[in-house]
Amino acid sequence: MVLDFLRKAPVAVPERKASAGARVAVWGSSGRIAWSPRDIVSLTKNGFQGNPVGFRSVKLIAEAAAALPVVCQDATCRYETHPVLALLNRPNQAQGRADLLEAVFAQLMLAGNAYLEAVPAQGAGLAELHVLRSDRMSLVPGVDGWPMAYDYVVGAKKHRYAPEIICHIKTFHPQDDHYGLAPLQAAATALDVHNAASRWSKALLDNAARPSGAIVYRGVDGTGTMTQDQFTRLQEELETHHQGARNAGRPMLLEGGLDWKPMGFSPSDMEFQKTKEAAARDIALAFGVPPMLLGIPGDATYANYAEANRAFYRLTVLPLAQKVLAQMGHWLSGLSGEVIEFKPDLDQVPALAAEREAQWRRVAEADFLTEGEKRRMLGLPERPEGA
Repeated sequence: MVLDFLRKAPVAVPERKASAGARVAVWGSSGRIAWSPRDIVSLTKNGFQGNPVGFRSVKLIAEAAAALPVVCQDATCRYETHPVLALLNRPNQAQGRADLLEAVFAQLMLAGNAYLEAVPAQGAGLAELHVLRSDRMSLVPGVDGWPMAYDYVVGAKKHRYAPEIICHIKTFHPQDDHYGLAPLQAAATALDVHNAASRWSKALLDNAARPSGAIVYRGVDGTGTMTQDQFTRLQEELETHHQGARNAGRPMLLEGGLDWKPMGFSPSDMEFQKTKEAAARDIALAFGVPPMLLGIPGDATYANYAEANRAFYRLTVLPLAQKVLAQMGHWLSGLSGEVIEFKPDLDQVPALAAEREAQWRRVAEADFLTEGEKRRMLGLPERPEGA
């Protein structure tokens, strides 16, 4: 046509590179539950460094298990002094036995895996033992599925360890052949609930805990509407003199026409506190710590504190310590060339004193048992000949 030259030339639309499902994904995530990441670093930060129940549970188990007296023995003798026992008592220049074992047990609770490194001596034997961080270790499987090496990565640097000088202790994981399942992972949902409840409580404190009441305005003519200047002045006075923890409990001076109507906690607020306590009990349950030992209210499983403490040692601390010490003894036996066994000395655990006394009396009064059978029942080695 004649006027076609007035039309603008078509402009090429620039190519857009975007996912077709991006908009759907954005809208679909609106309003959904936001769970924290489940990797070791995030779980440690949120569940140990940022949660008092998780922190105390890990510390309670690790310190109690590390404080257990350790005996070193073989099939015929219990050693008072032994090179491997001396190495365990002083594993390196920076740690003692309790410090080393506490790090091992804490790594198991936080990551489900603990790694011990053996440093060979100049001549023969071992010079030091070190605990390596689980979040920096990775297992390198061989063609047969067994580990052929371990990689320790810090930033851009990586060191590869031979498998024989690394003791890898792990918890049971039903869906992983190489890594363990940490109690912190099982408690992750309860940790998110508990942390969210703490953040909600902190937000309430920042806003004077909650609207503890309402100010109702009644003007001289009976109207309930304030002018903009009156409303702004009242709001500024409340924010300055009656909001925040610093002004908690300060009396309020009201002018004519203003009336204070107090408010109480609603049933939903009371249920919210119960939800937080239930989450705390779930965290303690995942770690195997009786809630009574953590001061969590609402738990009446055990009759008293002593019974809860005895159950804590019998059901949580001792099985964990026996597992770790047995694997360490087997590992050190292979490195030293001498078969030894590490085990906790149950006779020196105060929480089990009553049980051990009853067991000693029961075994001692069993006339149908030989002396060797009695010693084996009590976890003692055979009596040396001539002793």
